[in-house]
Order: sequence, then structure tokens, then C-alpha cells
Amino acid sequence: MPSPTFVDVFAGCGGLALGFALAGMKPVLAIELDEDSAETYRANVDPDVEVDDIANVTKLPRADVLIGGPPCQGFSALGTRDRLDPRNRLWREYVRVLDATEADVFVMENVPGLLSSAQFAMFTNAVAARGFHLAADAILNAADFGVAQRRRRAIVIGSKLAVPDLPMRTHGRGLKPYSTVRDAFNEFPALSAEPTGRNWHRGRTRVHEYSLVRYRAVPPGGNRFDMQRNLDAADMAHLVPACWRRKQSGTVDVFGRLRWDEPSVTIRTEFFKPEKGRYLHPEADRPITVREAARLQSFPDSFAFREEQALSSVARQIGNAVPPLLAKAVAEAVITHLLAYRGPTRAVRATAKTPALVPA
Repeated sequence: MPSPTFVDVFAGCGGLALGFALAGMKPVLAIELDEDSAETYRANVDPDVEVDDIANVTKLPRADVLIGGPPCQGFSALGTRDRLDPRNRLWREYVRVLDATEADVFVMENVPGLLSSAQFAMFTNAVAARGFHLAADAILNAADFGVAQRRRRAIVIGSKLAVPDLPMRTHGRGLKPYSTVRDAFNEFPALSAEPTGRNWHRGRTRVHEYSLVRYRAVPPGGNRFDMQRNLDAADMAHLVPACWRRKQSGTVDVFGRLRWDEPSVTIRTEFFKPEKGRYLHPEADRPITVREAARLQSFPDSFAFREEQALSSVARQIGNAVPPLLAKAVAEAVITHLLAYRGPTRAVRATAKTPALVPA
């Protein structure tokens, strides 16, 4: 069977696409609005990236599969969940591209909140009217697929061929042991010495002395509450922010250390700031580096982020990405589905990039 082809929308830096490529699929076009993310995608996945608002892209190639996750802020539990957020309507553009590419299968990825949204109900009605069968609603945990990170994502698979199957987990109880922070960092020295600075093995370059004191006050596996007790005992109570003292419960991961022998917490876009979550190195008195975060997302070290891009931009790309190992598991389930219902002798769509005009 020739390699199935895919178009990637809301492509980001290419985490989802990398997993599909590793599974044996061929990218034919990506659409991404952010130039830095598009540059990373070009360098690591495929050079054919359209940098534009998806609504402006009207010439699209045919493909076997459409993948991508519309921006999730409107669905996220961390956001306002504004039902009028204009980003929530981007699913309509996804459907427009689905029509234009004539894909037999689609994969949509998003935060779990997507599945309970009014927009998702409208989306499912739209694709059902086009003959797509949906896999059961699923929230997959990346740790169940070999990623050294607990990260829950909604994965929606639709197919015109038959009801598709979701990937079966490979790690966890009764299966392979979960990948851990230690596994992800195993090529770095125990304390990572000083981050080398090469290949983004670095983090913030300016750290105040009082921040270093706070880092030292957090014991292995500890968090802001442990830091507060230790600073109080050391007569350094003035280093505990007043807002933390007022908040006596919740936010237990703030200023927390990752644990060596567990998967990490979810890597978000500001992982270089320990005040945002459990992002301190398990032993070293510093936040994790960009490359360490990429490893926790399952990006290989060969996946290159441009050195001239800003730290905040690269961190945003990593934190917003789909872990490639999770994406690969989904892609393998899609390939199995295509083989079962189209067969190895049925020709896959031509990969020549003859654009198909999108109906008005």
C-alpha cells in the first residue's frame, strides 16, 4: 500500500504531524498562522507550509487523511470557556478543508473540554451529514502511550469507510511500565551539571537571587507549601509572596519539583516559570530546560528549534504540541483502519499537488 497522505491544519510546530510521519504517512500540506511554528515545521517535518489564516487558504490538495486541532483556548479549563470566543468557530474551517481535501478519515485533537462544548455538537452533526462515522468519544492520556508525561487530550477520529477504532494503550497497569522523568532525562547527568546551552538545553538566562533561594527551599517532590515552611523556619518568610500565604489550598503543583520515577505533569507553554506549575528539576535548583521539556513531550533531540527564536516562542510551540508518541499511536490505528477497509491493492490518492478549488 503506498503511503497514505495527510493535510495538517492548525499545524503548530509539528508534533501531531511528526507522529503521523513516523507511522509511515506522507505530509502534503500544512497550514499554520504562526511564522515561528511554521519555520519549525518546515525544518523538521515538511517544507510545504502555508503561513496564513486558514480562512484565506482556498487551494488545497487531495489527501487520505486530515489532521489538526483548532486552537483550544475557548474550550480549556484554564481559560474562560467563552462560548462566543471566535476561535471556537474554527471547526467550520476544519470542515471546509475536510470537504476540499476529500479525505476519507480525519483526526481532530483538542483539550477534553471540547467534547462537552456546543461547538463540538455542531461539528459532529456537520461531519455526520457528510457520511463520517465517529469513534467513541475519547480522552487519551499520553502516558498510556509511552510519553513521560500525564497529558489528557480529546482525540476524535472520523471515517467515511466504517466506524474507526481508537488506539489501544501500551503502557500502564498490566502493560509496559510508564515512562518517567528519569527515562526522559537519562542522557543528562543526574543534576544536568549546568545546562549546556546547546540544542536548547537551557532555560531562563536571568534569575534573581531570591528565586534561587526559593528553589533551594523546595525538597524532592515538594511544592510551594514545603517551600513556605522551609523559608519560615530559616527566618526568610519575606520571600513567600503574600498571595500564596492567603491561598491556603489548591495550586499544589506551583513551585513543585518533578518526581524522578513518575511521568511529569502536563507540560504547558510557560514551563520555564516554576510559579506556573511543577516545573522545577527533580534535583537541580532550577526550572527544567527547553530541551528537557521537549523530551517530556517525546520530541527526539534531533527535532530542531531555531536558536534565534525567542525562548517564549519555542516554549509555546512545545507546550501546545501533541506529543509525537501519542500522535504515532493514533496514526497507526488510522493506517490499520485504512488497510482493513480500503485494502492493500486499492490505490491511495495521488500525492501530486494539484490544488482542488474549494466550493464557495
